[in-house]
Amino acid sequence: MFHFYAMLSRMKYINRWGLMRNTRNENIGEHSLDTALLAHALATLRNTRFNGQVHAERAAALALFHDVTEIITGDLPTPVKYYSPDIREAYRQVEDMAQKRLLSLLPEDLRKPYASLIHQNDPEDQELLILVKAADKLSALIKCVEERGMGNEEFTKAEQTLRQSLTEMKLPEVDCFLEEFLPSYQLTLDEQESGSGLSEH
Repeated sequence: MFHFYAMLSRMKYINRWGLMRNTRNENIGEHSLDTALLAHALATLRNTRFNGQVHAERAAALALFHDVTEIITGDLPTPVKYYSPDIREAYRQVEDMAQKRLLSLLPEDLRKPYASLIHQNDPEDQELLILVKAADKLSALIKCVEERGMGNEEFTKAEQTLRQSLTEMKLPEVDCFLEEFLPSYQLTLDEQESGSGLSEH
């Protein structure tokens, strides 16, 4: 009996934004799905509009697995994680341990196919991992936008920081998403369905 997939299903029990007052809690399972959808979108934009040749499906798969170690480590708040180089290095070691632990829950013949998804250090994936990082930040930004839309000002500073961080990545597909798609997250369902409130492109 092997426990890998059952362990992955536990992502729904790990909440994010632990130091923040949330109107609606978000778990890492939800966040991983959002990040995968966004990574696929960024890769598709790169290929369609910016002459890229990246694998959108691989980007989505990497995004689905980008936070799986938090099943074991929990979601360490960003201010804590990056407080000092010593803490960051210690957390990296804990992440390494968690990666090895998760792979050990697979039968031997399945470990190699999943290793690059969990370790995420394959040189061939580096271009995609940049898009996954951007998608991760976009997912967090969308969370901030949604919280603020519900009247929660707790996320205002985080939203500003994330917008700046995404702009500083200087990725045209990210800039495109911010301009053309992000505003829709501030609309009601009726507005989204009718197209009202959206600028034409």
